[in-house]
Amino acid sequence: MARPRRIVLVRHGESTGNVDDTVYEREPDHALALTDRGRQQAEETGRRLREVLGRERVSVYVSPYRRTHETLRAFHLDSDLIRVREEPRLREQDWGNWQDRDDVRLQKAYRDAYGHFFYRFAQGESGADVYDRVGGFLESLFRSFEAPDHPPNVLIVTHGLAMRLFCMRWFHWTVAEFESLSNPGNAEMRMLVLGDDGKYTLDRPFDRWRDPEPYGITG
Repeated sequence: MARPRRIVLVRHGESTGNVDDTVYEREPDHALALTDRGRQQAEETGRRLREVLGRERVSVYVSPYRRTHETLRAFHLDSDLIRVREEPRLREQDWGNWQDRDDVRLQKAYRDAYGHFFYRFAQGESGADVYDRVGGFLESLFRSFEAPDHPPNVLIVTHGLAMRLFCMRWFHWTVAEFESLSNPGNAEMRMLVLGDDGKYTLDRPFDRWRDPEPYGITG
């Protein structure tokens, strides 16, 4: 199995929805574009990516949302070195279709009290639902490693929640550990690096906003 040396996760740059939550009442979530600041963030992340990846080949997976595609384009990666696949399972958590700002704010308050992993938005998804589809993507990703010519790098351009859940599934984190972690910032990267022992490690942790509160002993 030709496992990649690096698996790089990147959150999209700042979008119009990150600066004005009333936009969800006028535009679908999937259609929201990057702001000028978001494009600058993505371009800066692209410079760092090009330094890390050099002239190595990259297998790229991108969420089908506009803001993730625009983020990927802003990286300015060499088209001769990348293979790009749109992956719907990496999309943002569904919060319903046209969103009422006040209702979403109320539901977010309920989610904070109930728990981000288990709370399901009305007509939308819970964190657990996103975990399941991210897990399905991971199974497909593992199968792709069986190709003898698989690129030495994987790049995943997605959303903050999906990044945390990808790592939760990969590293077998508990729900309590997941609940203690904050989303990465816009255009932030996390990198899974293959070590000499054949195991992957995360280049830097996610920020914590509280200590984990487990129900029991695991591991």
